[in-house]
Amino acid sequence: MERPSSEVIQENRDYTLFSWSVQSAANPIHMTRAQGVWFWDGDGNKWLDFSSQLININVGHQHPKVLEAIKKQVDELCFAGPSFATEPRGKLGKKLAEVTGLAKSFFTLGGAEANENAMKIARLFTGRDKIITRYRSYHGATMGSMTASGDPRRWPVEPGIPGIVRVFDPYCYRCPFGKTVDSCKRECVSHIEEVIQMEGPHTIAAIMVEGITGSNGLLVPPDDYYPKLRALCDKYGILLITDEVMSGFGRTGKWLSTQHYGIKPDIVTCAKGLTSGYMPLGAVIVSQPIADYFENNMLWGGLTYSGHPVSCAAAVANLSVYEEEHLFENTEVQGRYLAERLEAMKRKYACVGDVRYKGLFSVLELVRDKATKEPLAPFNGTSPQMQKLAGYLKSKYVYAFSRFNMLWVCPPLVIDREELKYGLDIIEEGLALVDEMLAAAPVLSSPATSP
Repeated sequence: MERPSSEVIQENRDYTLFSWSVQSAANPIHMTRAQGVWFWDGDGNKWLDFSSQLININVGHQHPKVLEAIKKQVDELCFAGPSFATEPRGKLGKKLAEVTGLAKSFFTLGGAEANENAMKIARLFTGRDKIITRYRSYHGATMGSMTASGDPRRWPVEPGIPGIVRVFDPYCYRCPFGKTVDSCKRECVSHIEEVIQMEGPHTIAAIMVEGITGSNGLLVPPDDYYPKLRALCDKYGILLITDEVMSGFGRTGKWLSTQHYGIKPDIVTCAKGLTSGYMPLGAVIVSQPIADYFENNMLWGGLTYSGHPVSCAAAVANLSVYEEEHLFENTEVQGRYLAERLEAMKRKYACVGDVRYKGLFSVLELVRDKATKEPLAPFNGTSPQMQKLAGYLKSKYVYAFSRFNMLWVCPPLVIDREELKYGLDIIEEGLALVDEMLAAAPVLSSPATSP
């Protein structure tokens, strides 16, 4: 006999801690099963997973090919230490070199560990200490990766690790340099050069950026941003690290989001879409010169579960699903429809100030006034309107990620037109409610609070 959902939730609340939560306010959904773009709760309700959980279930829930690979590997060899060679580890490393154009991979258990080790590798290779990162960024919750983030979630752990220098982002809708698309001379890159000069190029090991910024607003850079940033790194002998944890592996329609811009980083970090969340795995993928350096120099790093055979087997199967089922092509096709719908929402609803998208990676930025661009909720805060929108989506069993004044639409890459339309129609109903609230009686935002 199945236990009541309330009992399962209470047991979770009583004996486990929930991340990024004041524990007394945690209200988890009891998730019991899932399939494709859907999951079910303990009361039998069917939810549309419009955020791919944490933007990681790229091939959808319970894909039989990935499940089969996991079961087969468990039966053959469930664990091997990181100093051992295994077939899935070698296969995965070779495949990652093939699809990224880089050389070798160091395996971790997630994105935070990947970014932590990428910074360490960059410092070892260059002999320099400083890492330049961006303010609107998130690189993970370990001490180093959290310090490297610009996200407000870093505030409670400051001062964190030394050597992090932050710069501004390619945020065209709210340009920190007061420019428009027409007047911009790519100050978001030229100002980084000034920072490099002020900090001393000989002290800077790497610039680390998200391929496309994820949970801090999904900032899609102008087409020439990455070529200019790559040239800047080359000019000063600084490594370019791109964090593709969220934007990688088909999310934008290519293996890596930076492949849209024709550049090759020195180091790529990845996780989420590497296994689509089926097993914990991250990777630091390095260029040939960096790989060659460690042929004769110590790699000062290691993890008990690095290269875990079951995780690697899941990743090999997951990457094959992308190709065999033409998911990148589906991402492009559905992404075009998504873009059309988002642009239509921007025209139709007073609360939609901007929409940004690449493939099935997208966000709506909501405002009180399109002319002033006043956010619908303050930075690091919320508002009654945002709470109304989030509550409405949940009442319709659409699971979507919202934060500050933004709403993300990032479904699994296996989604079809009918499923995508279903979710977008419900989002439009929620936006109409927000417009009604704004028209009836604008309410002041609740104050921002520290996490």
